[in-house]
Amino acid sequence: MNINSSNRADKEVSKLLILGPCSAESPEQLLQLGKDLLEFKPDYVRAGIWKPRTRPGHFQGFGEQAIDWMLELKKTYGFKICTEVATPHHVELVSKAGFDAVWIGARTTVNPFYVQEIAEALKGSTMTVFVKNPINPDLFLWLGAIERIQEAGIKSVAAIHRGFSFYGNSVYRNIPRWQIPIELKRRLPDLRLLADISHISGKPDNLLEIAQIAMDLNYDGLMVEIHPNPSIALSDSDQQVTPAFFKKEIASKLILRSVQSTDSKFNQNIKSIRSEIDLIDEKILVLLSERMALAEHIGLNKKEINISIFQPDRWDEIVERFLLFGKTMNLSEEFIFSLIEAIHIESIQHQSIKMNK
Repeated sequence: MNINSSNRADKEVSKLLILGPCSAESPEQLLQLGKDLLEFKPDYVRAGIWKPRTRPGHFQGFGEQAIDWMLELKKTYGFKICTEVATPHHVELVSKAGFDAVWIGARTTVNPFYVQEIAEALKGSTMTVFVKNPINPDLFLWLGAIERIQEAGIKSVAAIHRGFSFYGNSVYRNIPRWQIPIELKRRLPDLRLLADISHISGKPDNLLEIAQIAMDLNYDGLMVEIHPNPSIALSDSDQQVTPAFFKKEIASKLILRSVQSTDSKFNQNIKSIRSEIDLIDEKILVLLSERMALAEHIGLNKKEINISIFQPDRWDEIVERFLLFGKTMNLSEEFIFSLIEAIHIESIQHQSIKMNK
């Protein structure tokens, strides 16, 4: 990743960078863009050849003819190239053509049957395989897809976090749910993890914010959709940016931080603060345990007069109270709702055990 040295906390910090358009639209588009991408020194240039669209009738990519366009881009500028594969036939075509990497998209990762078929087709390949998270927030589907590719003998496998689908309003196109990729990284600490900030955001406005969060969480790189003229892009025009925008608004502003520090004073200070956090966490767990004991007591009372565990009016009251109080504590609505939902589910389970003994 070509980031100004003034933005580096440590000059040895290095991140993987994948840049390119949502779709390969023409040889001219790719060659024009390739020239502009040279200064960023991307590790791979991406472009969709086959586009899995939500509804029929939308642009679905130019298919096999675009393979030659990508090869011309590679020959002209020396870039490593990658594209999405969704079938064994896709794998066969790009593998024979000499692509350097492929990614498995969110709509494919969600189906273990599709992933297994692709894994079988990849056996013996030396390409790097990036696995995007499934569209629904299921850690084990993502983990399973990665494991299937690894079990096929692929040596270079990485994960791409592109956010998760949801129903409702949000500042994101796909909700990041950072806790899921963090848990993936905890389970697979040697796995490289990248953020597809274009799909998470869906628009240029908060790309830098998302990229900075990813870097601060020690992600290994970024995937960014870049188009020479996003307004005329044949797919996902709203989420693509120009090379000039990427340079001015992201590359020049993104801060890469060191993972560790040799400053003993800093390390001691952090250790002290973390000790305080650990004590607070223990208190939270003790209080939650006490809350569950009270929930069990309520369950026994409900059993005596034979009423249901779930009380909609009470749930509405709890949610409203939590959200209002959470705002005064400077806590996000998303976090508050996730917290009270988890507590409520655990409470119901405790009551259910008591009521069904």
